Amino acid sequence: MNFSLEAQDASTKARAGRIETDHGTILTPIFMPVGTAGSVKAVHQRELKDDIKAQIILGNTYHLYLRPGLDIIQKAGGLHKFNGWDRPILTDSGGYQVYSLAGTGRKINEEGVAFKSHIDGSLHTFTPERVMDIQRVIGADIIMAFDECTPYPCEYGYARQSMEMTHRWLRRCCNQFDSTEPLYGYNQTLFPIVQGSVYKDLRQQSAETIASMDREGNAIGGLSVGEPAEMMYELTEVVCDILPKDKPRYLMGVGTPANILEGIALGVDMFDCVMPTRNARNGMIFTTEGIINIRNEKWKDDLSPIDENLGGYVSTFYSKAYLRHLIKSDEMLGAQIASVHNLTFYLWLVKQAREKIITGEFRNWKSEIEKKVMQRL
Repeated sequence: MNFSLEAQDASTKARAGRIETDHGTILTPIFMPVGTAGSVKAVHQRELKDDIKAQIILGNTYHLYLRPGLDIIQKAGGLHKFNGWDRPILTDSGGYQVYSLAGTGRKINEEGVAFKSHIDGSLHTFTPERVMDIQRVIGADIIMAFDECTPYPCEYGYARQSMEMTHRWLRRCCNQFDSTEPLYGYNQTLFPIVQGSVYKDLRQQSAETIASMDREGNAIGGLSVGEPAEMMYELTEVVCDILPKDKPRYLMGVGTPANILEGIALGVDMFDCVMPTRNARNGMIFTTEGIINIRNEKWKDDLSPIDENLGGYVSTFYSKAYLRHLIKSDEMLGAQIASVHNLTFYLWLVKQAREKIITGEFRNWKSEIEKKVMQRL
């Protein structure tokens, strides 16, 4: 993987860059649709390419390991061949799923994590080495180190111990990754993850440790787990000021359009979140004019396009009234239309941000567009 910076905004820390992978180019800043189980919910691969203009999507190690399982994925020739997506893929290591399994009998120790499958209750163990091997089989272009995502709130002592263990796990991840080879004839890249909960000194220490590993990119984890947005921004800035400028920075699990715009202004290059698709299925529609609750009565007879400013087939062909009818009727097509539209909006937003960074207009544009797209219509 190769990363190059193409522009830097003069009045913020926003940057426009280019990531080259064996499966294609990613122009940053970028939003990555989440395809946890190898599929972005309710969205065809053709729609991801043609309407949404996605450049990279996510899969998840925990979910893909449990179902369909490694044998099937390897038999298919990796996740790209299995799901038909021929552009870059990133896989999360399962660290967040370990966090979300709290209360289900999972056990965390120095060796790794023992947990029960949410599908059938069967017992499994993830170690840093095992997670690297699993992600070799899945075959994503960018794979994540195995970490522990601490909850919020979290006591300082636990946060420190967890961070230090994550760093030890990282060294084991790097050793395993560097001593093995890709399985499908193209390169893979390992990103470490900064942890440290909401404590500034721990975040600084973790960012310095991660930077010293000198991998090809770095991620910021353990945020957007319930802490106030301003705290997330403050800690993101602390970390971005330490992480190398010549490597991409990935803020995991973030977030709203406002979160993404602020993250870009702080120097983040990559984002992912389930919000655009999950909220779409519940009737929350993001548009260039603001946020719509499509279930509201006011849209019942609004025959105007969902968002005529956005472009794309779905956003301009279907009306708000028709989408409301589908969502209210629990028709599958409603979830599909809303999901494609919301992802189209998110990719439009980061593309606009990139263009404004390059032209030197980002700061003023951000101030105006953030107010506009976050208002409730």
